[in-house]
Amino acid sequence: VHNGIEYGLMQAYAEGFDILKGKSGEHVVEEERFDINLTDVAEVWRRGSVISSWLLDLSAIALAKDGTLEGFSGSVADSGEGQWTIDAAMEEKVPANVLSAALYARYRSRVDHTFGDKLLSAMRYGFGGHVEMPQ
Repeated sequence: VHNGIEYGLMQAYAEGFDILKGKSGEHVVEEERFDINLTDVAEVWRRGSVISSWLLDLSAIALAKDGTLEGFSGSVADSGEGQWTIDAAMEEKVPANVLSAALYARYRSRVDHTFGDKLLSAMRYGFGGHVEMPQ
């Protein structure tokens, strides 16, 4: 269950940073575009924000090393424990919407890579030295 919760937390960060990165993209009309430094955002959030955590610390460290996360493909592996969590939730008839969505996002990342997927890979590398699966 620990890993299922971990997947959900990591996915929330990944999606949030994906949104921020998207709003600063060239495809956004200039009047609506933000000049957002994601490294700065991570640093501010990790120091006193209600969403501060070790996972956010790892995100900030990864972004400080390379704000584009070009060293990561965004293909996010899973240990199988997230699947076990969802199986247990189904057996107990406990809704696990966030946890199952996070697991499915990992499956999707193996086909279509977003910036958030790269951040997930960076966090996994930060806390456990997990390397991405070969393509």
